[in-house]
Amino acid sequence: MRFLVNVVKEMKRVTWPTGKEVNKYTLTVVMAVLLALGFFTVVDFAIASAFKLIIK
Repeated sequence: MRFLVNVVKEMKRVTWPTGKEVNKYTLTVVMAVLLALGFFTVVDFAIASAFKLIIK
C-alpha cells in the first residue's frame, strides 16, 4: 500500500506537457519519420537500381 501512496505523490510532482506542446512534439516526430522514410526509400531505390545494373 505504501508503494501506491508513493506513486500518487510522485505523479503529483510530474510536470505534464500542455496540449500545444504535445501537438508540437507529435508534429516533430511525424515529420522526422516522414523524412527518414523518404531518405531510406531513395537509398533503397538507388541500391536496387545499382544491383540491377551490375547483374545485367
